[in-house]
Amino acid sequence: MWILDTTVERDEVALWGPGGAVERAPCPPSFLFTLADPVRHWELVEALDAAFGAEPVTVRTIHGEGPGWRVGAGREVATAILRQTEFGAQCYNVDVRRDQRHLAEHGLWPCTDPGEERFSPALGKDLVVMDLAIDGDPVRSGRVSGATVTVDGRARRLAGDEPTLLGDLFGLVEAIDPDVLLFPNADAWTERLVGKAEGYGIPATFSRTGRYVTLDSRSYFSYGRMYHKPRAMVPAGRLLVDTEQSFTYREGGLAGVIVAARVTGLAPNRTARFTPGTLISSLEVYAALEQGIAVPWQKTDVERTRAVAALRAADRGGMMFQPAPGVYERVYQLDFTSLYPSIIVKHNLSPETMEHPERPGFLAGCLQPLLEMRVKTKAAKRDDPTIAGVDSVLKWMLVTCFGYTGYKNAKFGRVDVHEAITRQAREVLVEAKETAERLGFAVLHGITDCIFVQGSPIAALKDAVEAESGYLTEVETFDWVVFLPQKDGTGAYTWYYGRLDDGEVKVRGIMARRGDCPAYVQRFQQEALALMGAARSIAELRAVADGVRALYGRYCDGLAAAPLEDLVIARRISTVQYTRRCPERGAVEAYRRAGMDVAPGMTLRYVVRDARAGLADCAWEAEHADRHHYRRLLAKAWGEVAVGVGEGPAGRPGIGVEPAATAAKRG
Repeated sequence: MWILDTTVERDEVALWGPGGAVERAPCPPSFLFTLADPVRHWELVEALDAAFGAEPVTVRTIHGEGPGWRVGAGREVATAILRQTEFGAQCYNVDVRRDQRHLAEHGLWPCTDPGEERFSPALGKDLVVMDLAIDGDPVRSGRVSGATVTVDGRARRLAGDEPTLLGDLFGLVEAIDPDVLLFPNADAWTERLVGKAEGYGIPATFSRTGRYVTLDSRSYFSYGRMYHKPRAMVPAGRLLVDTEQSFTYREGGLAGVIVAARVTGLAPNRTARFTPGTLISSLEVYAALEQGIAVPWQKTDVERTRAVAALRAADRGGMMFQPAPGVYERVYQLDFTSLYPSIIVKHNLSPETMEHPERPGFLAGCLQPLLEMRVKTKAAKRDDPTIAGVDSVLKWMLVTCFGYTGYKNAKFGRVDVHEAITRQAREVLVEAKETAERLGFAVLHGITDCIFVQGSPIAALKDAVEAESGYLTEVETFDWVVFLPQKDGTGAYTWYYGRLDDGEVKVRGIMARRGDCPAYVQRFQQEALALMGAARSIAELRAVADGVRALYGRYCDGLAAAPLEDLVIARRISTVQYTRRCPERGAVEAYRRAGMDVAPGMTLRYVVRDARAGLADCAWEAEHADRHHYRRLLAKAWGEVAVGVGEGPAGRPGIGVEPAATAAKRG
């Protein structure tokens, strides 16, 4: 059966197919444990045997095998074992999802029919998809006043009093019986819609069983930023995607969600709500269960004690070469394809291979088919744009697989694996730079897994780097590229833009790309870049300078009359306890005055009323804006494009190319 969803009900797992088809199988809870001193804890083993049928087994981990027991119980019993043995026991498979365990043990995975290829971007099944949009803001709306339902391109408008509207909505869901609901802000709306429907005695048919699994809201820290996941109600037997909140959907669309479910062994309802890091962890867990490897509950292979000098030598992170600010003509970006996961696979890096490199590495084996799939999708998307979303999801999973190796709670991570990866990556980038210079290229910049060069022929450099490193590369050609200055005048590492030879303007780090930039400011910079994108050389850039400057003048003149909705800032807050006056603090206070709960990682939408006093208003309540504050933002956006047209800030480079040797030495 093509598996659309998996749910666990009591001690059974339900496998749901399109149209509501369902198969059920027993799946009672169980976990494994081992004891460092079984003789000392023989009474514990006997008690577990009497209560839960503790069964002697061989427990296989990535580090080896040993005697242990299987217990037919859940987390509470595992916690009691750890407490009673004073953490002398090691427990495994405790927090593994039972539906994922069932699929792995039976050689099944979601979103495929038996015999279909798992690591494939093909969808393989036509699903009934319903798009649903509810009027208003789910955070503020007291009553449901309107909705639009779209199926097969045909939209139907629902209106009326609340009971009538909810009855029509859930009646349509029941009648059409879609396999997939695409619903903006679904996780914020669903609990409210279901609660109201139940209050009116209306069956809430999002779930094919009428039951929902509730996921609590939480704030979490990832890659230097705070994030927030709202509370969610997950239906059974039907895929419900929050198209606003789901990272996987935003990157890859429905195809991305389905492919992510297939490769991770998780139900699509979960993959749509999980981060790339959780997805890559789930892929590893599925691979372990499939191979009969026990998944540790609480890790014990922690970082060993090392001297400070050894730690400093090992833990140096990725390599970057600092660029000289300015505009450069005919530049090539040589980018390694999924470099860090490729290093894991090529060098067989895994926690158990740090001391035993001769062993096949578990982590390398997990990632190899995913990496091979990414290589194929990256090549295929050139001819088939529909593959681009799937390729993006795979890219992010592979990006996070590196960071996850250094995460303290990673099931199959260890910090010295993380360090070994960055060490190899540094060597690869330095060797690529040396190869480029040996072939007569000028190296302008380098960022972790790519270098920017001037020279020719680029095909010769690409072939030489691939032959010497053993890693695949791709080339992007810039007609011109602008490396922007930092405040001290030195080159910024990840703050640049340029015109590719196909006419696209590629941007990184500037205000047009930032999510917290007001629409008015963003629109100015996008229009300015569009004007600059018509230029194919530095000389042509000089020719459009007057037009870009005039555009800036028009936006400055129009700022006083700009509508407030164009001045809304949407910013993810890292804390709710600000010690200084700032607009973010004002936004938190405004949300609280409006009766809304605020948590770290949430995105607040607000208009700055007085930047100096730190006052802001919720976007929907704003009546005034601090136009001076927005003028400063507009000036910052102008400063970024001004460098490109030769009107950079005083004392900083404008148009012009520094000598190649100077640029290369800045590494």
